[in-house]
Parts: sequence; structure tokens; C-alpha cells
Amino acid sequence: MPAVDRRKQVLEAASKSFALFGYKATTMEQVAKIANVGKGTIYTFFTNKEELFDEILQSSIVEMRRISEREIREDRDFFDNLYRVLDALLEYRSEHELFIKLSQELRDIGTPMAHEGLAKVENSIIGYLQGIVEHAISIGEIKPMDAQVVSFVMLKLYVALTTDFNQLREPLDKEQIKEYMMLFLAEGLKAGSPGAR
Repeated sequence: MPAVDRRKQVLEAASKSFALFGYKATTMEQVAKIANVGKGTIYTFFTNKEELFDEILQSSIVEMRRISEREIREDRDFFDNLYRVLDALLEYRSEHELFIKLSQELRDIGTPMAHEGLAKVENSIIGYLQGIVEHAISIGEIKPMDAQVVSFVMLKLYVALTTDFNQLREPLDKEQIKEYMMLFLAEGLKAGSPGAR
């Protein structure tokens, strides 16, 4: 079997192991067993578990970027595109077994690498949103503001409405979430709205 196939085999096995057992409980021995390769084979491609984990996270981040780019439509306004991108990204994240397991691990035992991995993914999402915000500012669709701050607030608001709020009462449906996003953000960000600096 060619080396490229073994590397792919190791990555798939590691993804499965991290998704099933989390970061802390995954060992190189488990990955080797799932991949059906010797442990030494893993070390020909990856120095340690952290490097293997990082490779899997980077692959997920690239996939999230592709998903986001598919959602952007030139014929739609900033807020519609923003909502579509946030919805697609968080749906991917909530259905991806690795992120579910890392969130559980962070909540239950506070593993630093689980925290670091989830933070890396969140920072990537914020960075992507920042590009969308900067573009909207450059064409005058929204007023000039700190794009990173705006992106951070938009992501946190969306997560709060789609996930955190569900702990208080029955979840909001997608139209209600969109309505509240527009209520809280659109009027304040629209170019020419009061309070522009």
C-alpha cells in the first residue's frame, strides 16, 4: 500500500478515535489498532498525538470554509448571507462527532487540548466572518466598525439563540432566530443608522 494511503488511513482512524473517545482518552495505540497499522507507521507521518489532532482540526476548518463559501450569494444582502453562513457552520459543527465529543470532554473534565481545539475552530469562524463584514463595510452595506468585534458578537449571539437559549425554554425556530438576529444587529449595523461613528 502506498505511503499516501497509509497516511489517509491513519488520519481517518484518528478522526474516529477522537470522535469516539475524545482527546484525552485517545492513544496512539488505539489509532494504530483502528487503522490496522503498526504504531511506528503513525510516527512516520506525525510526531505525536497533538500534531495528529491538529491535522484533523485543520482539515475540519478547511471543510467549514468550503461550506461557508457555498452559502454566499452575490444577489443577497449582507444579513441574509451572514445568517446562511452562520446556520451552515453551526449545523456542521453540531453534527460533527469530533466537535460534539470535544465539547462534552471540555464540559466534563476540562481537557486543555479540547479547549484549545474548540477555540481554534471558533477563531477560524470569526476570521471568516470578519472577511464578510469587511467586504460589507467596503461596499457601504454596513457602517464602518471593528470587523473582528462585530464578527465575535454575531457568532456569540447566534450560538446564544440557537443553543444556549434552549436550556431556558422551547427552542426558537429558524425564522425566529433570524428575526432576533435582525432585530439585535441589523438596525445597529446598517449604514446610515443612528449612532454611527
